[in-house]
Amino acid sequence: MRFHEVKLENGLQIVAESNEESHALAVGFFVRTGSRDESDEVAGVSHFLEHMVFKGTPTRSADDVNRQFDEMGAQYNAQTSEETTIYYAAVLPEYQHDVVSLWADVLRPSLREDDFTMEKKVIIEEIRMYDDQPPFGADERCRALFFGKHPLSRSVLGTVESITDLSAGQMRGYFEDRYAPENITLVAAGRVDFPALVATAKEACGAWKARSAKRLTPLALPQSSFTAVEKPQATQQYLLHMTAGPAADDRRRHAAKLLGTILGDDSGSRMFWELVHPGLAEFAGVSHYEYEGAGAFYTYMSCEPGQIQDNVQRVLDIYRTAENEGISADELEQARSKLTSRVVLGSERTRSRMFNVGGNWMYRHEYRTVREHLDDLARVTVSDVNQLLADFPLSSGATIVIGPEGDIKPPK
Repeated sequence: MRFHEVKLENGLQIVAESNEESHALAVGFFVRTGSRDESDEVAGVSHFLEHMVFKGTPTRSADDVNRQFDEMGAQYNAQTSEETTIYYAAVLPEYQHDVVSLWADVLRPSLREDDFTMEKKVIIEEIRMYDDQPPFGADERCRALFFGKHPLSRSVLGTVESITDLSAGQMRGYFEDRYAPENITLVAAGRVDFPALVATAKEACGAWKARSAKRLTPLALPQSSFTAVEKPQATQQYLLHMTAGPAADDRRRHAAKLLGTILGDDSGSRMFWELVHPGLAEFAGVSHYEYEGAGAFYTYMSCEPGQIQDNVQRVLDIYRTAENEGISADELEQARSKLTSRVVLGSERTRSRMFNVGGNWMYRHEYRTVREHLDDLARVTVSDVNQLLADFPLSSGATIVIGPEGDIKPPK
């Protein structure tokens, strides 16, 4: 496999991992924008805009866009998070020029007023649906409690109020500010013809106007709290907990991935054996999330309402035991084997490699091979993980419990 990187004169970056043995191609336009880049007045605009780019361009209708993706047999989609909006597709290599040209056109949408008004109703319905299904918006409430006034506290979907008040003019202004070529990276993986990829990008994106797009990265000051919310229509009880973890540029993130696997993988972890296996919880897990300038461990648990009070204490006890006694060499090796397998198996799919290459470039401006990823995991020691538990104690942070039982006491 070979890595390639070029920057166009207008600032658009192009990176690719080419593999002559691959029979597929994945491409994506990674836009460095998300809910953290919004203001309170336009909360949710990044996600709304992701919907709007599929509504047509000056040269294509929405039907044209969908039909042309289908004619290529593309597996395509888009997603918005706190920090990125990604438009991607997996196709056969012979469609490289067509799929890049199509995405480039889609990323310069018409943003018509009629489409905006119609799609606003869809977004508001999506917000309401999200609040009416498990865990009933508790994950975003927990994020808001944990990050406080930091930009990462903002909801990706926004609120009914912010979307209702949002104007098409505000969206167009946000688009002009955030969808500048300097803020976009074209990423490809698989059987990539890189010289042809660059030529297509110049042809399709070269005329995009150069413009600066900055991101504020204030220091995150995580908050600790415990909140119980009564939701009578829920049939289960949900616990969500966030505590600080390594940021995207912190090498301790490798130890963090292993720690999350040791404590909260869906099989063989401490939470599995202590909560799920004995039937005390339906699900319990811990994951590490990395952001620009911040990081977090995210715990999720669901159980029967009658078990929630004891389980709140059990989760804290698992954290404290890990902090006080550390983890064992056997636990680390088991977690390392799991993650190694996932990395290797994931590398067999071009789409997974595209996301890996794009994520590394967006966050760290570096290219990492599968071998380097495995070497990073191999270097983590028991001492590293135990030090991580001291640096980022899981027993702190923000906790929210939501479900039919509203009178839940904080753990001791």
